[in-house]
Amino acid sequence: MSVGREAGRPPLPGRIVISPVRYEPTGGRSTEAPTVRIEVRVELKPGVMDAEAESIEKSLALLGIPSVHRVTTARIYDLEFANVPEPEARRLADRAVDRLLANPVIHRVTVRPLPA
Repeated sequence: MSVGREAGRPPLPGRIVISPVRYEPTGGRSTEAPTVRIEVRVELKPGVMDAEAESIEKSLALLGIPSVHRVTTARIYDLEFANVPEPEARRLADRAVDRLLANPVIHRVTVRPLPA
């Protein structure tokens, strides 16, 4: 079964098509391209209403787990960059945060490298 456009149809909404990048180092053997992984954690700032967390907190109490003091939610994005040094990957991740992943008015963001 092929990934992506199957039988001439466009990919389903929300479907991500990934094709691995390969390169030929000296010696002629094929290996994976070097990658840098960056984790982007996006949380709501203190004081911003987190309806999902409030709902979970109430549900935990109803399930007999009342000692939970506080619940918060976060989105974590694991960005993997190929063929770029770590400082460039970090710069690209920061750009993704600024342009797409977070709203600086309501979100607190943490960006950190991960082991490859």
